[in-house]
Amino acid sequence: MVVVTDVNAEAAEQTANVIKQRGGKAIALHQDVVDQDRWQEVIDTTVSEFGSLDVLVNNAGIVGAGTAPMEDASFESWRQVMTINLDAVFLGCQAAIRKMKSSGGGSIINISSIMGIVGGAGAAYNASKGGVRLLSKSVAVYCGNNGYNIRCNSIHPGYIWTPMVRGIVEFVEEVDTEDALKEMLVAKHPIGRLGEADDIAKGVLFLASDESSFMTGSELVIDGGYTAV
Repeated sequence: MVVVTDVNAEAAEQTANVIKQRGGKAIALHQDVVDQDRWQEVIDTTVSEFGSLDVLVNNAGIVGAGTAPMEDASFESWRQVMTINLDAVFLGCQAAIRKMKSSGGGSIINISSIMGIVGGAGAAYNASKGGVRLLSKSVAVYCGNNGYNIRCNSIHPGYIWTPMVRGIVEFVEEVDTEDALKEMLVAKHPIGRLGEADDIAKGVLFLASDESSFMTGSELVIDGGYTAV
């Protein structure tokens, strides 16, 4: 049973329909992740429809101008990246804790990035994803110390060939086509390919399940060897 949320309501509906076509149960809801009131509405609807909130995946994120040179980046662009990539994760964790702590616990999974572990993507993006990494640890310790039975972990993907990654071609001086960008990025991954969405989904499924019951405050790095170099 999945609640799919997105600022793009049509895209959320399409994803929910795919889940239902494959035999699952799903609903789609419009959500602006930086709207605190909307977080509460989404969680209330989830509990009303399915009876409980067991897992939260914070997955919204942007590159924006987060890869701009330090000297040229505007404070406005910094704030935009931080608001969506980090502030929204805080709001999601906070709203989930309020509901989960009184209903038996749950698992919070925050999608960070390899750029939350190593530098190189630009100040705003690196800072936002590094913030998600340590926020996840803080939530894990807080929930554990308070006996909430809520686990919180972060996932750190390598480059996944998605529209967001393809879009960074305009910020990379060394390349001017998507094919050239892909070739450059593949070379940075010892495994010899870029990641696919399913590679990350399998990690999410693991952290959502009881198979990872002894994991909290951990970083699950799924990066094709990028950070091993």
